[in-house]
Amino acid sequence: MKERPIKICDTTLRDAHQSLWATRMTTEDMMPILKNIDDIGFFATEMWGGATFDSCLRFLDENPWDRLRIIKSHMRQTPLLMLLRGQNIVGYRHYPDDIVRRFVHAAARTGMDIFRIFDALNDTRNLKVSIDAVKEVGAHAQGAVVYTISPVHTLEHYVETALELAEMGVDSICIKDMAALLSPYRTYNLVKRMKKEIDLPIHLHCHYIGGMAPMNYLKAIEAGADIIDTATVPLAFGNSQPATEMIVGAFKDSPYDSGLDLDSLYEIAEYFETIRTKRGYKRGVTSIEHMKVFSHQVPGGMISNLISQLQEQNAVDRLKNVLEEIPKVRAEVGYPPLVTPLSQIVGTQAVINILTGKRWSVIPEEMKKYVRGHYGRAPGPMSAAIEERILADTPRITGRPADLLTETWEDYTKGIGDLAKSEEDVLSYALFPIETKKYLLAHAEGAEKAVFMTAAETGAVREEGYMDVSQIRELIKMVEQSDVNEVLVEEGDVKITVRKGEPLAVELGNDTTTKEKGQAASSQEEKTKTGANEESYPDNWFEVKAPMVGTFYRSPSPGAEPFVEVDSEIEQGQTLCILEAMKLMNEITAEDKGVIRHILVEDSQPVEYGQVLLVFEPV
Repeated sequence: MKERPIKICDTTLRDAHQSLWATRMTTEDMMPILKNIDDIGFFATEMWGGATFDSCLRFLDENPWDRLRIIKSHMRQTPLLMLLRGQNIVGYRHYPDDIVRRFVHAAARTGMDIFRIFDALNDTRNLKVSIDAVKEVGAHAQGAVVYTISPVHTLEHYVETALELAEMGVDSICIKDMAALLSPYRTYNLVKRMKKEIDLPIHLHCHYIGGMAPMNYLKAIEAGADIIDTATVPLAFGNSQPATEMIVGAFKDSPYDSGLDLDSLYEIAEYFETIRTKRGYKRGVTSIEHMKVFSHQVPGGMISNLISQLQEQNAVDRLKNVLEEIPKVRAEVGYPPLVTPLSQIVGTQAVINILTGKRWSVIPEEMKKYVRGHYGRAPGPMSAAIEERILADTPRITGRPADLLTETWEDYTKGIGDLAKSEEDVLSYALFPIETKKYLLAHAEGAEKAVFMTAAETGAVREEGYMDVSQIRELIKMVEQSDVNEVLVEEGDVKITVRKGEPLAVELGNDTTTKEKGQAASSQEEKTKTGANEESYPDNWFEVKAPMVGTFYRSPSPGAEPFVEVDSEIEQGQTLCILEAMKLMNEITAEDKGVIRHILVEDSQPVEYGQVLLVFEPV
């Protein structure tokens, strides 16, 4: 048999730790081993995109653009690969075309070589702009076909999608099996058919989850696949990819021998095993619930998010009910593949259905947008009852969703103002306005000194015996990433209190200053103004309660006008506030006409399921 070495793409620096470590690997963790990875001979290293971008800002106090720059400076031989969600870029909604183009150009300029581009619905209309932008910069455009199982997802559907991508000018095709639903002989037939009809390299991306991925890789390679995804063994298996060492060993002395050196791979594995142990992360394992993926078709990463969400609601015992509910919701809304952002949308709806006990009684705004066509074309027909309830008098979008977007580059530039020092800052703000503004405020010139080393109201600088910036950051990070809810540090007359999900409180003698990485918290005067101290109100007034655990926002973006104020007159269907849950911005709307009488939650504060957010008087 003719030799045909299999090429291997390493996912350790992106999908592997996103799948197992909640995307918490830092750039500092990566740097010492980058040269070793670069010397291996991988087809590419996936190290950006997906959830890594917003995780850098949300949890790691890192600039994601700096991460790309740093890794590129250490890896000159191996192409860098990122996961791009088409019109969603690396966010969770569609963004204007000029933002997509600018993002791709900036990423390529900073060091990105290969863009793996997918759309959650396999709606290729949502991929054209990003593919064209990648071709404009001379980078490698890899079009991804999202794999799932449903009555409408046939072999013909996948081949037709791949053919459309090929016609759009992609350089390779990726079969993206994010939920580990492929089986060996389905894989063989799919790859064989694609290789027959498309003259492009075929790249297979599988998650281990139920354990079929290694067999899928074997059959895919026999059918003609050119590239596969693997991860170093400390970050392999479970929700992640198969282990590189296992796959390389399996194909030794065969026509498909990758030629990669196992001893060098073991050195990399030993390094990441040290990091894993140091950080306290568990190994990737396949549980009974993971194995049930072949029944409920819920990806392992989505199960982890559901468990986290249910824990916040004190309802983790309802996981079984939620897993049974997800396929029902998915069928009712046209069988969308359970991949970001549709996995979050369907999962959140299922959780709400179970916790409220009334199916579809509460519908998050993102689900409404999906049904109305704001994410693209649904793969299959939807429930007539659901359509009737959500669409009402609003017609479904039939064209390309991004054509309806009105935001411009100038709007985002104005929104972030002088905080932005580069095009990258504006792009980050366009994608994640709240997180980016917090990050830039914390890193603005003088901001760290103002927050961590002074009492802003008195101007008194505490330089001796005071915790430095890095120590306080580590303290905040420890609380955010652990089971600890509160830490109090006392040094002389200085008291620093860090509570999970709350602003940093600094007490200097009798003076208390509350800061959140550069931003002052609302004052007691504001609490009184919004009615937060009121204890009772007439029986005919309505309470607007949180339909899920999340973070409460009064405005659409930092610096923007709040949706409503106390005494605002509101119309039925008007947006009252936003609840961020599972990285989705869910608009909470008014069910009736009325007047806002109380706003009971401060901006950017976490809320519990069922917590009263606002009170309004019906008219």
